[in-house]
Amino acid sequence: MKDKYYHTKESVEEYIELARDVDSRGLIEKFKQILPHNSKVLEIGSGPGSDWKILSTTYRVIGSDNSSLFVDHLRTNNPGGKFIELDAITLDTNIKFEGIYSNKVLHHLKDSELVDSIIRQYNLLRPGGIVCHSFWKGEGTEDFKGMYVNYQTEKTLKKMFEDYFEILSIEQYKEFEESDSLVIIGRKRNAL
Repeated sequence: MKDKYYHTKESVEEYIELARDVDSRGLIEKFKQILPHNSKVLEIGSGPGSDWKILSTTYRVIGSDNSSLFVDHLRTNNPGGKFIELDAITLDTNIKFEGIYSNKVLHHLKDSELVDSIIRQYNLLRPGGIVCHSFWKGEGTEDFKGMYVNYQTEKTLKKMFEDYFEILSIEQYKEFEESDSLVIIGRKRNAL
């Protein structure tokens, strides 16, 4: 993720304020219905830490972000939490997980980068591991406040994930407007 938006103090503070009222409990409940409690989970793009806090009540979560400013914010506001600076494409860690979660993070990747991330996630997951990712629904790309946004459809997500993950569900949901978002949940396929 090469966006510069999340790498200035002002933009991080602005994003924390923008995300303050976003409630992801419904999204996380879908994840919890499939992934057993106490599983080790990687959250890609923890940002302000709202989802990390919810996830950490059920899972052993390692939060991550590509912005050192967000990682510093997370560590300061969540003493005892585990956080690493991590790029969403390369996911350069040797830690293995039972689950990987992101909420409106992977839409900052071009399709080819998203496929690279999916392959890397496949390799970081233990057998039978679960992914749960949300995206803005739509077609095309745009620059929003200096952030690259790559919209996805059920069809494009299925095509990118299905070689590596058994698709358990792809559902539309409402974040701000009816059916403006998609969540995909998949289980790691047996060895390819």
